[in-house]
Parts: sequence; C-alpha cells; structure tokens
Amino acid sequence: MYPNTDLHIAGRWRSGAESRTLPVLNPATGETIGQCAVATTADLDEALEAAGRAFPQWRSVAPFERCKRMRRAADLLRERVDAIARVMTMEQGKPLAEAKVETLAAADIIDWFAEEGKRAYGRVIPARADGVLQAVVKEPVGPVACFTPWNFPINQAVRKISAALCTGCTVILKGPEDTPASCAELVRAFLDAGIPGDALSLVYGDPGEISAYLIPHPVIRKISFTGSTVVGKKLAALAGEHMKRATMELGGHAPAIVFGDADVEKAVSVLAPSKFRNAGQVCVSPTRFLVHDSVFDRFVQGFSDFAKGVKVGDGLDPETKMGPLIHSRRLDAIESLTADAESAGATLRTGGKRIGNRGNFFEPTVFTEVPLSSRLMNEEPFGPVAIINRFSDDDEAFAEANRLPYGLAAYAYTRSVERSARVMNQVESGMISINHHGLALPEVPFGGVKDSGYGSEGGPEALDAYLVTKFVTQANF
Repeated sequence: MYPNTDLHIAGRWRSGAESRTLPVLNPATGETIGQCAVATTADLDEALEAAGRAFPQWRSVAPFERCKRMRRAADLLRERVDAIARVMTMEQGKPLAEAKVETLAAADIIDWFAEEGKRAYGRVIPARADGVLQAVVKEPVGPVACFTPWNFPINQAVRKISAALCTGCTVILKGPEDTPASCAELVRAFLDAGIPGDALSLVYGDPGEISAYLIPHPVIRKISFTGSTVVGKKLAALAGEHMKRATMELGGHAPAIVFGDADVEKAVSVLAPSKFRNAGQVCVSPTRFLVHDSVFDRFVQGFSDFAKGVKVGDGLDPETKMGPLIHSRRLDAIESLTADAESAGATLRTGGKRIGNRGNFFEPTVFTEVPLSSRLMNEEPFGPVAIINRFSDDDEAFAEANRLPYGLAAYAYTRSVERSARVMNQVESGMISINHHGLALPEVPFGGVKDSGYGSEGGPEALDAYLVTKFVTQANF
C-alpha cells in the first residue's frame, strides 16, 4: 500500500489549510498511487512561527543530547528500511535494491552528522596583552529553509536536515511533490526519535510560490537548495537580496577521462554501472566520456555491451537493474536530446528509444562521435544517455573537461601518477574521483564550482554554513 502524504507543521501531520492535493504517479505504470498535500501561505506562516518558536529551545539542547536523538533516528531508518524502500521505488522508480541502499546510507549520514555536531568547537586565540581572553564561539545561524529534489528523496533531504539539527538550527523542509512519501518517512524517523515537532516542518506545494515566500521571510536565516542551475541562480539571487546564507548544489555534466594507459576493463566496470544508476538521474553521473584513441574501440565495445545487458523494468521486480524515468516530461526531454544528437551526426551505438507505451522507460543509450554543437554535449542529459568521444592528447581532454560552465564532479582513469596530478590540478570541478568512484560519503565534502553551485553538503565543511562565528574579547581588571 502506498500512503497519502500529509504536511508536518508545528508537531502535527495534517492536510493543507485549503485541503488541496497533488496526485503522485508511479513512473513504472503512469498510474496515480496516492495524493500529496499542498501547503498554502497560511500553512507556511504556521511553519515559520513554529521554527522561530523552537529555535531558542533547540539551540539550548546540549550537542551530546542532540546527538543521541539523531542517532536514534538513524536506527529507526534501519529498522524501517524495507517498508521505506518499497514506497520509494513505487513513487520514484529506482530498483528496490538502490532504494534500500539510499535509505541505509541516509542512516549513516545521520550518524556522522550527529557525532560531528558534538565537535563544532570554537577556539581560544592567544592574546597580545596580559589579562585578555580572546575566544571564537560557534553558534547556530537560526531557522533554515531547505529545498530538495525527487531523484534522491531521502539522500538529499537527510544531509540538509542533519547538518541543521546537529548544529542547533530548526528546519522547514520543502520536499519533492513527485516523491513525497519516502521523504516524509525520513522526517517521521527524526520526529519519532525525539526531535521537537516545532523544530522540523515538512511542506509540499508550488516550488516557486513556496521559495518566494520562505526565502525573504525574516524568520529564515539560511537556505539550502539542491536542483537545477537555472532555478538555483534565481533562488541564490533572492537570498542575496535579503542577505541570507545559501548552499547551492546544482547541475553538472561530468566528464570522465579514460587515458591511454588506463585499465580499460576496470574503467568500464565502474563507469558503466554508475552511468545507468537511477536511470542516469544523478547530478554526479558521468556523462561526457573522453577516451584516448588507443583504447577507444575497446572502451566503446565494453561500455555498449554493458548497456545492452541492463535489464530495464519495474523497480519492484528483483531482476530489474534500471527503472523508469521519473515522469513523462523527463522522457520527452531525453527523446528530444537523442533526436538532436542523431540529426547532428552522432553515431548511435545502442539504445536511443522509448521502451513500450506504459510507464516512462527509456533504453540505456550510447552515442559516439557526438559533435560539440549538439545539445547533448552542452545540456545535462539527466537520463540514461552516455556520450563517448575520443581524444588524441591530454591537453585536448582537459580542454573539453573544462569547456562547459559546470563543475560538480569529474572522473579519470590512468596508471600514471603524473597524469593523476594533472587531473587534480587542471580539471575545474568541486569533486574529482580517480580510478574509482569515491564520492558522496558522509565524511567527505560534496559540492561544486562555477555554475554547479557553492558550499558543501558533506564533511565537516557542511556545518560551516549553519554556524555563525562570533569573536569575543574580554579584559579582566
């Protein structure tokens, strides 16, 4: 059974003030499986009042006690993983195994932030004069508005909630309307673990209306957004108008460079599954594969063979390795991008078509010789489409890797220490993974540069945006 999803405001799960709802569709069937409550301005006002009211109390709770409650929330997620994962697969489409991994990874993220919150230390600075104390104090910034997407409905929200709560901030989370129920289960775990009801609200509704109301509101002191670059720029500008702190985790178009000295089979075995994970609907998904001439044919053959062997279907089927796209709009976008690539002269190696007429399924697709003028080379596909182009010298690969205004993630495969150093120093990206995929662990930074945003949602750096640095100097007379 798929649950209808209510708002959570001021300690109560309830419908919106006007009882409006939005349908939730199963992307594998196109059928309506439930309803999601829609928040009005009156609902947002109540959530804002609750967040402001709870902040003085929550910030005064000792970090050690906050940690215990958060770790209990992590345990609840682990206990409920089977039920939560099934709900996530029904509303988002990803295979059940991937949904379980996401839920369990969220529990690990909560655990890590809970412990890190106990270590958000200030410091004492040696004074230049006797009898003077100079101290740096870290304090929570205040109520936070968080905006999260549908592709990882738990993973994206948990980073924001955990960083905020562990530092003593309160939260209004604007969840994803396409995948509301699994996000709601994350919030429920926090509340059942003892997080005060006023300290954590969950709302759904029109993204533009909610962001336009919450961001300028004087109660809100910081925002955190994960989503497209186009929307992120608008929200960042709005936050800037009101001097609000902002963390922006935006789009990418990740290059993956395979040098001539790479272990080609190893590269294929890691890059291909990563490309088609969550049907390619991953912000750090490798998309532009830049492969040296000397290994190009081997890499293309191995990658294409993998793509042809991916079993596409309903995520609840244990044999499925790739589920549907989230909605028909995404399916239309992928069809448009692939048609444009073919018309521009790209070579289609496999895939390229919608599967059936029920649900939002698209074939794992591989293109080679894709012209730079095509949309696919310039727009993030956010789907199961791989672009494999060749290069003949290293500088050519670095130039293409840095050509676009994005800089979220990048990958490289080489046996050369010198080349690895050049990748690290010359590729413009917030995250670089060489010879493996080691991104998105709780303890490491997660964020981009250029049009891919700013700030971090992982590692100790993630706490910085939720903390105010206060300097105190005192002379003893």
